[in-house]
Amino acid sequence: MSNIRLHYDIDGDDFTRAGEASAAVKKHLRQLGVSPNVIRKVAIALYEGEINMVIHAHGGVIDVEISPEGVELVLADQGPGIPDIAKAMQEGWSTAPDEVRSLGFGAGMGLPNMKKNSDDMKVETTLGVGTTVTMRVNMD
Repeated sequence: MSNIRLHYDIDGDDFTRAGEASAAVKKHLRQLGVSPNVIRKVAIALYEGEINMVIHAHGGVIDVEISPEGVELVLADQGPGIPDIAKAMQEGWSTAPDEVRSLGFGAGMGLPNMKKNSDDMKVETTLGVGTTVTMRVNMD
């Protein structure tokens, strides 16, 4: 298999379309015959990141590269940035507004679930500029 690159533009504040990119990547991986364990990890990590972009950053872009070695996910936004990455990595810690929580989102599990479901994760953030999260899920 040669490397496959996919690109998705994520609309901010649009919860009706949130999850479309992760569903499309999941379908793509299934068609390629990738193991269910890898598909599950990619789908969870990507969905959590996609939701974070919708809630906190008014959208952004997702680039996916699928190779024989693994799946690399790069999520980049121009949101407010993350003031305290260590706090944001704690399960249950959230800055989501009440209206987002009333929709069932913003439980503070996004970044922890992204880390738990990726083999490698790097968060680069600058306040007032944006955040880029790079994750890698290795093939089984």
